[in-house]
Amino acid sequence: MGNYKLYYFNVTGLAEPIRYLLHYCEIEFDDIRFSDFEEWNVKYKKEMPMEQVPVLEIDGVKFHQHTSICRYIANKFNLCGANEEESLKIDAIVNDINDMRIEIANYYKEEDPNFKTKLEQKLLEKLPFFLNKFESRVLENNGFFFKNKISWADIYYAGITEVMSNILKRDINEKYSNLKKLTDNIRHNEKIKAYLDKRPTTVL
Repeated sequence: MGNYKLYYFNVTGLAEPIRYLLHYCEIEFDDIRFSDFEEWNVKYKKEMPMEQVPVLEIDGVKFHQHTSICRYIANKFNLCGANEEESLKIDAIVNDINDMRIEIANYYKEEDPNFKTKLEQKLLEKLPFFLNKFESRVLENNGFFFKNKISWADIYYAGITEVMSNILKRDINEKYSNLKKLTDNIRHNEKIKAYLDKRPTTVL
């Protein structure tokens, strides 16, 4: 299957959906976590394609961009669509999920307290829009995002909304029964749960 190494900081973040997928697909990999920014800057940064992470190295070749990495894994393990059109629809779902993530990330990273308050208000308005759309889609597809069966969109959603919930200090799926059930089912998958039970405790 090849020699896989995943590079990221010792947090969940953008690497977590990749970790979920790697474990779900039973791909053995080295989960390389930087202890701090000094280690990243001194030892790893210049080796990365765009000097950013996550990066997945496969047999010595490094690949970046977290959704591209997820899609690559999904393609290898039949978690995309049955044809190009279906795969395009699943890609669009993941991009919608990522749009929601960006809204939360912008709020989290903002350091100006006045502007952060404005972003918080914007987030309170936009988050229900995304979640209601996703809730309806999962309801229509019997517990999944697409065509009544698991795809990488489901696993991506479970992984990335764990990160979002940690940032906001509340489960963003709590009030959305279908999304809550979906994420619970993914996280209780035997292979993913085994990873979650043993992963390091981190600040995010």
